[in-house]
Amino acid sequence: MQRSKVKIYGFCFILVACVPIFGWTRQQAGDPFEKTNAMIPMRDGIRLNTNIFVPRIQIEKLPIILERTPYQAAENSRSFAEGKFKELAAEGYIFVFQDIRGRYKSEGQFVMQRAPISLPGGAQDPKAVDEVTDAYDTIQWLIRNVPNNNGRVGITGISYPGWTAAMATLNPHPALRAASPQASPADMYLGDDFHHNGAFRLSYGFEYASRMETNRESYRFEFDTFDTFEWYLRLGALSNVNERYLHGTIPTWNDFVEHPDYDEFWQKQAMAGYLKQVQVPMLTVAGWWDQEDFYGPLKIYSTLEKLDAGRRNFFVSGPWNHGGWSRPDGSSLGNIKFDSNTSLYYREQIEAPWFAYWLKDKGQLKFTEAITFRTGTNAWQQYDQWPPVNISSAKRLYMRAGGKLSFDPPDETGDAFDSYISDPANPVPYRARPVEPTYSPLGSGWRTWLVEDQRFAHQRPDVVSWKTDPLSQDLTIAGDVTARLFASTTGSDSDWIVKLIDVYAENYPKEPRMGGYQLMVANDVFRGRFRKSFEKPEPIRPGEILAYQIDLHQIDHCFRKGHAIMVQVQSTWFPLIDRNPQRYVPNIFKARDEDYITATQRIFRSKSHPSHLEIFVIGR
Repeated sequence: MQRSKVKIYGFCFILVACVPIFGWTRQQAGDPFEKTNAMIPMRDGIRLNTNIFVPRIQIEKLPIILERTPYQAAENSRSFAEGKFKELAAEGYIFVFQDIRGRYKSEGQFVMQRAPISLPGGAQDPKAVDEVTDAYDTIQWLIRNVPNNNGRVGITGISYPGWTAAMATLNPHPALRAASPQASPADMYLGDDFHHNGAFRLSYGFEYASRMETNRESYRFEFDTFDTFEWYLRLGALSNVNERYLHGTIPTWNDFVEHPDYDEFWQKQAMAGYLKQVQVPMLTVAGWWDQEDFYGPLKIYSTLEKLDAGRRNFFVSGPWNHGGWSRPDGSSLGNIKFDSNTSLYYREQIEAPWFAYWLKDKGQLKFTEAITFRTGTNAWQQYDQWPPVNISSAKRLYMRAGGKLSFDPPDETGDAFDSYISDPANPVPYRARPVEPTYSPLGSGWRTWLVEDQRFAHQRPDVVSWKTDPLSQDLTIAGDVTARLFASTTGSDSDWIVKLIDVYAENYPKEPRMGGYQLMVANDVFRGRFRKSFEKPEPIRPGEILAYQIDLHQIDHCFRKGHAIMVQVQSTWFPLIDRNPQRYVPNIFKARDEDYITATQRIFRSKSHPSHLEIFVIGR
């Protein structure tokens, strides 16, 4: 299916002739930057709106820091020089911000995550365009036209701008000397914004797509209930979305409907297949509690690490939500405190010196392969490799009888299991209600839901849990966390959600109000139909015990002495994840209301079917 074209910012010939390609903008007195606006031409003739900020006091030629964004290019220096780039601005750079094609003041057609076609083996048309060519053409123009640059460019960005930064490295301009994709998606089907392991991220997918592809900038879908949990439940089957609300006008939603499986459409967008070598020094940044794109940075780093003969591939992860390292205060997230300003540390001690090394030949490259913030003990760690399998050992945490979680495997024979009834009409909320809209002007719990106390779900009849005794000593898990479930369902399809939780001691003198807090440190969902293949789903045979391997991604977390480790399993996570009908239908986006049924779920914990988590423990 061809994507429909969302926006066309056209200009008649007379207007084009009258609009300068390069113009100065008056700045406020005392502004340390001189702003220039340029409409930079791409190889196909489309022009992209670009704001260039040159320091007024410049004693040497400076490198360029470039950000390409669909979220509106910075219009004044205060928005970056006093915020996310404050430390870089103090170091001294020329800053450039560009609207990608079809967004805000740029011409052309916006296509959500435009797949690269200009690479070897792609389109042969010399005017074929994508984010790779747009970045290349932009850098070439900047190097030739911006006065007093030193011929070097660094590109960076968070989220979608992080993705455009990564795209720029696939066929980099020779002047591109450093890239830092931050919170970049890498695969919108397997683990980032729109799907996790094939399960559709309903609330985010619906609200983001309608926001980006409605013909009004800064659009927000207007819900008629404050608690969107109620709105999405009342919506019913996914087939009602176009019938009642979108009416086929949102291209990305139409793509969801037409591509329910991991077909060529999604595979062409996935980044891993294009990462063939480390062509530009890379600093990939992630947040442990990124509510949108945690999978992407891990995938980008791990894919390139296999190809990094020259040690130019670096990884940083800290205690942040989506883009949290760019915010002024990183000393806490929600109710969780980190004892220091982790965001400032990252920007001062990691990001600024890293770019200065590659773009200014300043300092020495003293960075280890990976720098992560260990939550629990709240301390920065440096590793020669990530995950640190060279200093850790694999362990298993088994689900046991009586709600116990143990390093000792079960010895029960036969069909030992725990069970619950999953009812799509009464799904488990993914966070405590009310669930405000993602982009609510009144504020939304979306940004911090991953650190929310999980006691709102604990002991629901459709959530099962297992917990260790209080720990007699600290236990540090660093690296991959994988759930291996043996499960059955009376339905013919099912979702399995697994959460790894740090249960605080009931008596918690440091913060008495945090006594018993259930902090989720790893989690994900798996849609059962994809147990054999994401490309070719299959129904589940009711009652059959099947093995599921669920990637819960990576952590660097210390469970402190006196805390307990908990695992929760459930089958709904609403409206973060759409409700699985639990009756197999070929395309859930076309399911009808009558397709949704209750199902009895069983998690087995016997000697022959030992459900467990595989973790990597340091120092034990």
